[in-house]
Amino acid sequence: MNITSAEFKFSSGKISQIPNHGKREFAFIGRSNVGKSSLVNMLTGRNLAKVSSTPGKTQHINHFLVNDSWWLVDLPGYGYARTSRNARESFAKIITDYVTAAPAMHYLFVLIDSRHEAMKIDLEFMQMLGREGVPFGIVFTKSDKLSARQLRLNVEAYKKRLSEWWEELPNIFITSSEHRKGRDEILDFIEECLKDC
Repeated sequence: MNITSAEFKFSSGKISQIPNHGKREFAFIGRSNVGKSSLVNMLTGRNLAKVSSTPGKTQHINHFLVNDSWWLVDLPGYGYARTSRNARESFAKIITDYVTAAPAMHYLFVLIDSRHEAMKIDLEFMQMLGREGVPFGIVFTKSDKLSARQLRLNVEAYKKRLSEWWEELPNIFITSSEHRKGRDEILDFIEECLKDC
């Protein structure tokens, strides 16, 4: 897929504020500081999302219109402990409401830092997606930060954990925003989804 245009359109604090726009939404989510904003910018080739070293900067559902044909949705990160309990509960409600009930949400990309072992919060989130029947894939980020061997071992270990719950694993994408790795694979996947509509 060739990205010819991508621009921020609106931000929402709850799904009832999202207008009925008639286009498919592809959403991106992950724990705070997993590299989501960098990935959004790498995919679109534009500095759309604000990259910050401070976790928890995204606090709303942000919609970016791509090629006037589909929406890239940037969701708040989950699991950031240094926000207040009320803020965490508010983010959790926004996220759960969106992924389980947003009518135009077609596919969810769950971002995982490839340097770390499977974390309970990520596994529980993906189990919830499975229970709710939410279509999703896993995007391993920051693959440039470790050797090819360690990356392979980490991804295989993750697959092993996931196979405890699923016979068929979700789609898996390996990315590096710094090296633009995985960009074509994700955009081609989205393009195929759009052809099926």
